[in-house]
Amino acid sequence: MNRAAAIDAARVGAQKIWAGTVTIHPNAKTGAYHHGALESVIYIVRGQARMRWGEHLEFTAEAGPGDFIFVPPYVPHQEINASTDEPLECVLVRSDNEAIVVNLNIDAAETPEEVSIGGSIRSTSIRTTTEAGDWNARRRRNDGGAQLASPQRRGGAFRRG
Repeated sequence: MNRAAAIDAARVGAQKIWAGTVTIHPNAKTGAYHHGALESVIYIVRGQARMRWGEHLEFTAEAGPGDFIFVPPYVPHQEINASTDEPLECVLVRSDNEAIVVNLNIDAAETPEEVSIGGSIRSTSIRTTTEAGDWNARRRRNDGGAQLASPQRRGGAFRRG
């Protein structure tokens, strides 16, 4: 994996945001981790991303070019390049310029639950809860979690779930 900063304190004096790029090599994946209190956004430029998330990485979804992935604070997740022969290229934005990465030793679920993508611009909502019920019910309970989201043509975010 190659990560490069574009906007940070050292380069432009940014105090509350970090932005840059990441390339994940074919068939590669990160370990499980979270970014502490930071919020993160990943925009897929090229390639096919497979995300796993949850307390035991029990959920999975794929995202492709044009998709946004939103990861709220403290959500365990893993990024995977779903392609065996093409790199995955992304733009990253974080809510602070600190490089917080908390590596986790998680016993990952053997068969994660697949979350499908819908809408004309692909997007999803990723939640860490394993409770039954729709995404909005879980959101009203404020259970925390990560979201994959892309803007709709009319604005806002289309939710997957």
